[in-house]
Amino acid sequence: MDKANKIIVGISLGDLNGIGIEVILKTFEDKRMLDFCTPVLFGSTKVISYHKKALDNPTQIHGIMDINQINHTKVNLLNIWKEEVEIELGKATKIGGEYAARSLETAVSHLKEKKIDVLLTAPINKETIQSETFNFPGHTEFLEGKLDGKSLMILMTNELKIGLITGHIPISKVAETVTPDLIKEKVAIMHHSLQQDFGIRKPKIAILGLNPHNGDKGVIGAEEDLMIKPTIDAIKESGILAYGPYAADGFFGAKTYTQFDGILAMYHDQGLAPFKALSFGNGVNYTAGLSEIRTSPDHGTGFEIAGKNKVNNDSFKEALFTAIAIYKARKEYKELTKNPLKKK
Repeated sequence: MDKANKIIVGISLGDLNGIGIEVILKTFEDKRMLDFCTPVLFGSTKVISYHKKALDNPTQIHGIMDINQINHTKVNLLNIWKEEVEIELGKATKIGGEYAARSLETAVSHLKEKKIDVLLTAPINKETIQSETFNFPGHTEFLEGKLDGKSLMILMTNELKIGLITGHIPISKVAETVTPDLIKEKVAIMHHSLQQDFGIRKPKIAILGLNPHNGDKGVIGAEEDLMIKPTIDAIKESGILAYGPYAADGFFGAKTYTQFDGILAMYHDQGLAPFKALSFGNGVNYTAGLSEIRTSPDHGTGFEIAGKNKVNNDSFKEALFTAIAIYKARKEYKELTKNPLKKK
C-alpha cells in the first residue's frame, strides 16, 4: 500500500496496569501488520518501555513528539506526557485510570481533527478512570459525548452482530428505559450501520423481547404485547426488515440468530452473555452510529494476568482489522450514494 494512503489507526493504551499494552505489543510483533495500517499509540515511551521490559517483548516503538512526525513503516508512539508514572501491574489504581483517560481523551481529539483515521481503544477500568473530567459509564458514552451522532454498542464477529438497546445501566432501570422511540432509534442506527459499515443492502434485524418467554401473553410481563410488537410493526411499515420480538433463550439455543444480519438485545447481559459464549474471545466491540470509527477488543483489563505473558491478542487484532474494513466500507458507501447531480 502507498504510504500516503495507509490508514492511520490511533490506539489508546487503556489502563496502564492491565493487559492493554501487552495486547498492543503482541499484535505488532508481527511486522506484516504494518502492511495494513500505520499505528499511532497515545502515551509515553517510558510507559511502553516498562511493559516491554516486564514482558521481554521485542516490538520496536518509534517515539514522536508531534502527529506530523509519523513514520509509516513503524509503530509510532505519540508522547503526550513526560513525567514518570507509577505502574503496578495487576492492580486497579487511580493513577492507572487517570493516564488511561489522558490517552483516550488525546486520541479522541486527534480523531475529531482527522489526524488519525480510526480509533482502537484498549480496555479501561470503569471505576478508576472516573474523575471530575471523566464521568461516563464507559467508552461508548464518552465517545457519544465527544463525537457527532447517536451511538449503538455492537458486539460482533463476521457471523454475529448484537446491538444493545440499553447499555451500561442497572437492570432495575431497563424496563422503564425501553420505549418505542428508543427501540426505533436503535433499529435505525443498526440498519444504517449494516448498510454503510458492512455493505449489506437490505439487512434483516431481529429484536429480542424484554421478559422471559416474551411475557407468556401477559402472565410474566406485558411489554411485548403492549409496546414492543406494535413498535416492530411500525418499523416494518417504514421499510426496515425488522422481526420479533424473540425470546432470547430459544433464539440463541435454536441458532435462529444465523438467519439475521443484526440482532438487538434489550439490555447488556441479554446480548453480551450469549455473544461471549459464542465468540470464543474473537469478538469486537464496535461503536456504531457516530461520525468516526471506534473499535475495541471484547475483553476487559485482565488484571489477574497482567504482566505474565499469558494474553491472547486475537480479539485486539480482530478489532484492528474491523476498524480498517469499516473505514474502507464507509468510503465505498459514500461514493456509491453521493448525488451525481450536484447543484451549481
